[in-house]
Amino acid sequence: MTRALIVVDVQNDFCEGGALAVAGGAAVAGAITGYLREHADRYTALVATRDWHHALPDTNDGHFAAGADPDYVSTWPEHCVAGTPGAELHPDLQLPEGVLAVVKGEGRQDYSGFSGRVVGAAQPDLAEALRAAGVTDVDVVGLATDHCVAATALDARAAGFDVRVLTDLTAAVAAPTAVAALTRLVQGGVELTTS
Repeated sequence: MTRALIVVDVQNDFCEGGALAVAGGAAVAGAITGYLREHADRYTALVATRDWHHALPDTNDGHFAAGADPDYVSTWPEHCVAGTPGAELHPDLQLPEGVLAVVKGEGRQDYSGFSGRVVGAAQPDLAEALRAAGVTDVDVVGLATDHCVAATALDARAAGFDVRVLTDLTAAVAAPTAVAALTRLVQGGVELTTS
């Protein structure tokens, strides 16, 4: 068994004070940093995903609710625009060298890290990059439990990896959608555990 850790979207815009803040986002950033200080040696590969959207007027295939109220299900306020401070990783998230950086949502609606591309890699497909590193198992942490964490974990499972979500290293947008997402994860064969 060779394990990877995927840190999903721990970005300024998803933490307190950001354009689409998740309550507890900054605490998750710090908790992941502390976890990695203690347990980085458990992982053969470390991945950090980021939303990396085009700015308005591009709506990113309808992801941004330009000129309308967002429904917070499939349309959202403008967030994580490529090259802006909001798209940067939160400063409390300290990652070691050698992280595979993945960007997603470039002009389209992407929730899963497996829909993005590995930056600067000869193999931009995340699943293939993990397989090339010999990874068989994946742990998923980050923001938000009910959207991008769930989508990434389910796509990792669909790609053939054994997957765990470390729930204490995640935070959700809302309790009802978090419960629904956790139910989908269990039904999809993802293990829910803590760090």
